[in-house]
Amino acid sequence: RAARGGGAAPPGPSPLTGSPPQALVDDTEDVSLDFGSEEELALRKAKIRHPLATFFHLFFRVSAIVTYLFCDWFSNSFVACFVTILLLLSFDFWSVKNVTGRLLVGLRWWNQIDEDGKSHWVFEAKRVPAIAASTEAEARIFWLGLIICPVIWTVFFFSTLFSLKLKWLALVIAGISLQTANLYGYIHCKLGGPKSISRVTSSFFVTDVPKRQTRMSEDHMEEHGKTGIR
Repeated sequence: RAARGGGAAPPGPSPLTGSPPQALVDDTEDVSLDFGSEEELALRKAKIRHPLATFFHLFFRVSAIVTYLFCDWFSNSFVACFVTILLLLSFDFWSVKNVTGRLLVGLRWWNQIDEDGKSHWVFEAKRVPAIAASTEAEARIFWLGLIICPVIWTVFFFSTLFSLKLKWLALVIAGISLQTANLYGYIHCKLGGPKSISRVTSSFFVTDVPKRQTRMSEDHMEEHGKTGIR
């Protein structure tokens, strides 16, 4: 007989098999769908995630080199060529230092002056999840452009010096200085700047010196106890 309260009787054993029926799956149960892994895999497969930043990372420095090599074809004015190349080098220094390094490899460096007037160099390496990380192609383009172009300007320095084109020497030195500064800063960011090294050293001494002091005091107490017993 069915219960009078309106409730259904519990299901009995199956008439064919004689075994109790399996528990029904609740339709309202939450099912986890792993959309994050698919998105991360798609981003990893992408070769260039920041095409505009990658383009301007190479555009200004390559344009400065090409203009230096073929400026006589475009104009006979030394002042116009000098100013154009210097502007391209300045744009390259600013864009690489403030934009492309942060987007392509997650690195940043700058100089700040404290209240006492002392200058401090700060080198940062951004820790981001795998989805926001840069691709290998972008990192390769960034470091190749950062290393090869200062080498080219160094070759220009020796060629200008040996050919006695002294009027171009100041421009070549400016190119070496600006691009070597970015290379120096990002190498410190990648390997860990002096600030991070000093922090690690200071933390080591802060945690290690009290341990040594406690060990020395314990040893001293043990020796004192032994002498007292004797």
